Amino acid sequence: MTEMPKGRDAPQDEPALAFDGVTLSPQKEIVRVFYKEMWDHADKSLIPRIFHEDFTFRGSLGPVLRGHREFAGYVDWVTGSLGDYTSDILALVEEGNRIFGRLRFHGFHRREMFGVPPTGRHVWWHGAPAFTFEGGLVRDLFVLGDIHGLIGRLKQN
Repeated sequence: MTEMPKGRDAPQDEPALAFDGVTLSPQKEIVRVFYKEMWDHADKSLIPRIFHEDFTFRGSLGPVLRGHREFAGYVDWVTGSLGDYTSDILALVEEGNRIFGRLRFHGFHRREMFGVPPTGRHVWWHGAPAFTFEGGLVRDLFVLGDIHGLIGRLKQN
């Protein structure tokens, strides 16, 4: 396995939130499950527990998708392209039926992404999700992501 980078560009410079012993609101708990259980373990069986059947999703890497099936394909692409894929939750803010966050996503580049052949390097990018809830499930998720930062890290020599 490739060693993680150190210094200014190291993804571990800012610690992720710790959730042990913390009681979260129901909406924040769904966001935690989404990132720490669904994404970090590629557990697509959790998708119906999190999202309405016809939810809309705009991912940090660009695609606009609708529904469980299209989203599951995106999960396969991301977690297949990046080994040991991990989502670090850095901040969560709740306002009514919305949750906003700041995250760091990272993994080891093991398949072609954005035209760049696999390098085996640890790569990362930041994202800012905006979840909109309806009836206890996510109706819409928009994630603004630093895609250019990721592509630059994929292409580094």
